[in-house]
Amino acid sequence: MKKEKEKIVNSKCVIAHCAQVKPETYTLPPFRISMSTLKEILTRRPVAATIRLTVPAGGAKPAPPVGPALGQYRLNLMAFCKDFNARTQKYKPDTPMAVTITAFTDNTFEFIVKSPSVTWYLKKAAGVENGSSRPGHVTASTITLKHVYEIAKIKQSDPFCQYMSLESICKSIIGTANSMGINVQKELD
Repeated sequence: MKKEKEKIVNSKCVIAHCAQVKPETYTLPPFRISMSTLKEILTRRPVAATIRLTVPAGGAKPAPPVGPALGQYRLNLMAFCKDFNARTQKYKPDTPMAVTITAFTDNTFEFIVKSPSVTWYLKKAAGVENGSSRPGHVTASTITLKHVYEIAKIKQSDPFCQYMSLESICKSIIGTANSMGINVQKELD
């Protein structure tokens, strides 16, 4: 208990020092702040922008759309292109990859590569160029639950889907397929 009080007092002093407030006048919020969180807060770099792009796998070049998007924040284009192409070499060329780039004020960046969109996978599985112009009335194509399951397994590796169950990802994919006019069946006839 005594060590826990010392941590709370120490964190009060650190927070008070950062906020330039006297430790006696500062009260801690009702939740506890861990020391790792304080370190992250103190070493956080200011973000200049968050850039979202769709770039073909293995095809990042310092030409549009990558060049102008990164150039206006003075980011190193060639470093991004080399890193992106290295990360996406396992995908087929010209597969559209969603990229979220976080640009910092010191001209550095971090980026997260997501797998292709569900609609792209559904169009490839169904063998169509576009979805239905009138979903619910006109069926563009038909796929099986096996296709949906395979797409869900791929999408489960995405950062935003990694904690979702496979069943909920499959339900989401079936909903997307219905909104595109693609019918989902147990087995093809």
